[in-house]
Amino acid sequence: MKVSIWSDIRCPFCYIGKRKFEAALANFPHKDKITVEWKSFELDPYLETQPEVDYTEYFMENKNVDRDTALGMFDRVSKMASEVGLHFNVEQGVIANSLNAHRLLYYSKTEDLADKTKETLLKAQLEQGKNIDDASVLLDLAVQVGLNKEKVAALLASDEYTYEVRQDELEARNLGISGVPFFVLDHKFGISGAQPTEVFAEALEKAWKNYTNEKLTLLTVDKAGESCDVDGNCN
Repeated sequence: MKVSIWSDIRCPFCYIGKRKFEAALANFPHKDKITVEWKSFELDPYLETQPEVDYTEYFMENKNVDRDTALGMFDRVSKMASEVGLHFNVEQGVIANSLNAHRLLYYSKTEDLADKTKETLLKAQLEQGKNIDDASVLLDLAVQVGLNKEKVAALLASDEYTYEVRQDELEARNLGISGVPFFVLDHKFGISGAQPTEVFAEALEKAWKNYTNEKLTLLTVDKAGESCDVDGNCN
C-alpha cells in the first residue's frame, strides 16, 4: 500500500509530521508492505534566497509581528519539535528557495535514497541552519547520503526534475491540497497536518483494511493538524 506525502523542506511541521507518522508506521503490523512516496510542494516558489538576511528580522517583516511575538512562535514550534526528538534552530534559519532541494530529492528516488535524502534536507534546513539553495551545500548533503557526486553536480547545473516537481504541485492543487504536510494513504485517505501519532496509526489501520478489502471509504479527521499553507503561515 502506498502512502504519498506532500511536504516542503522549509516547513517545520513537515519534519514534525514526518516523525509522528514514522512512529505510527513503526508499530504498524504490516509496515513491510507500506511504500512511502515523497511528493514536492513549495510553500513559496518565488521566494528569493537571501542567506545574508537575519531570519528573525525577515520573519517579523513577513508576518508583520514584533520580535517578542516572533520569538514566542519560534519557541512554540521548537517545543513541539523537541517532543518528537527534534532540535530546531529556527532563529538561525536561512531564507532559501527549496526548488533545487526538491530536484535533488527527486533524483534520490532513482537511487532508492529518497527517505534518507528527505531526512537529511529537513535536518539541514531546520536544525543546522544550512542554505538548501546553495549548490555546494546540496552537493555535500548528497554525498553524505550516498548519492553520486558527479551526477548530482550535473543535476544542479541543469533544470532536470523541475518538471517533475511542478507536476507534484499540480497534482496537489488538483486534489485540493493547500497546506503541508499532507498524507494520502492508498490514493483514497487524506490526512492534513502534523497529526498526533495515534491519528496516523488509526488512519493506517483503516486504509489497510480498505486496501485489503478493495472497498472505497472516506476517512475524516475532526480537527486539522499543524501545517504550513501556501501563504507561508504555519500554525
